[in-house]
Amino acid sequence: MSLWLDDYEHHVNPGLARLFRFMGLDRAEVHAHGVWVTTEDGERYLDASSGYGVMVHGYTHPRLVAVAHAQIDRMALSSRVLPSSQAAELGRLLAEVTPGDLSLTFFSNSGTEAVEAALKFARRATGRARFVAAEGAFHGKTFGSLSVSGREAYRAPFRPLLPEVVHVPYGDAGALAAAVNEATAAVILEPIQGEGGIVVPPAGYLAAARAACDAQGALLILDEVQTGMGRTGRMFAAEHDGVVPDLMCLAKALGGGIVPLGATVGNERAMGFFAEDPLLHTSTFGGNPLACAVGAQAVRVAVEEDFPGQARRKGQRLRQGIESAVGHVPGLVDEVRGRGLMLGLVTPAAGVGGALMAELLEARVLAVYTLNNPRVIRIMPPVVITDEEVDELVERIGRAAEQVARSLPELLAEGA
Repeated sequence: MSLWLDDYEHHVNPGLARLFRFMGLDRAEVHAHGVWVTTEDGERYLDASSGYGVMVHGYTHPRLVAVAHAQIDRMALSSRVLPSSQAAELGRLLAEVTPGDLSLTFFSNSGTEAVEAALKFARRATGRARFVAAEGAFHGKTFGSLSVSGREAYRAPFRPLLPEVVHVPYGDAGALAAAVNEATAAVILEPIQGEGGIVVPPAGYLAAARAACDAQGALLILDEVQTGMGRTGRMFAAEHDGVVPDLMCLAKALGGGIVPLGATVGNERAMGFFAEDPLLHTSTFGGNPLACAVGAQAVRVAVEEDFPGQARRKGQRLRQGIESAVGHVPGLVDEVRGRGLMLGLVTPAAGVGGALMAELLEARVLAVYTLNNPRVIRIMPPVVITDEEVDELVERIGRAAEQVARSLPELLAEGA
């Protein structure tokens, strides 16, 4: 037994340590490059989860590592008294690559912080208190973000949460429009639900949300924490529907897999109050020189290396390969869904999903189920994955599927 795992159990998270042991994940990760993660005993895993979507650029992308090293040598964190040229540069780049009139950025350290900021900004801009969110949504686990997330198992232990939050079925434009009224500060949605099970909404849904907000004077917040930076085949998933939000939340891949970095990007209506009250919402570490220098390079790499185009092409290859591989085991996967390199394997029961995930780990594939839907195994490798690595991933998924096939009747009976 690894001594570090004992320390993890006694001093970090006892329950998670027990889960690591149960899953046979008792070897620490020590090195990673591209799509490969190596453990302390030399085992190599092909990462199909990208750290819950963080590693769009892969691990230790050389251009990002070089920028990080150079910035650390100069200045990693900020005095917070003098202005940051790195924050200014990243703010300009985000204004250039985000859709429409999004032009101002508040920097933080994570996706949930980016969402918290967006909720506050919407209340400040509109003078209203009410939020409309989606069932099955995941926006983070701090109080405000948790309040607009859509799984009761995470919300219940922490009630009372933020008041005046209404949840409606995701993808139902009529229900959403009916919920938005003159008291609504904002509607908050994921363009594709990640933790809800890689759920792509019907065509026109985001446009309908935009129209409902405009009709009632509410803001539209799009949470692109998991979908942004090219993963779905567009730089931002909102572009699939040609929709421009008032506020866009970013994190995960924005830090290039090197540093934590969150951003709330907004238009003048949503964030213009900073002109009169620049200290109304602040973050000690948000917008620090190291994070912003890496973030700016992460944006440049995603644009110059055409991450959206890569995600479309490789995503099609991966999806077709998976459909063929799991098709040999009838009843194992109901559907492969998603866009680009954001795919979900929808299994008929949570037990089947758990068995498939276990076999994927046995095949040295890092994969996880979506937090709000354990029936769905997410397949979200880095965009830098090569065609040969896509084929290797497909082969390993097929091998795992064949193993689960042996116990599939029993698993389906348990889930009935």
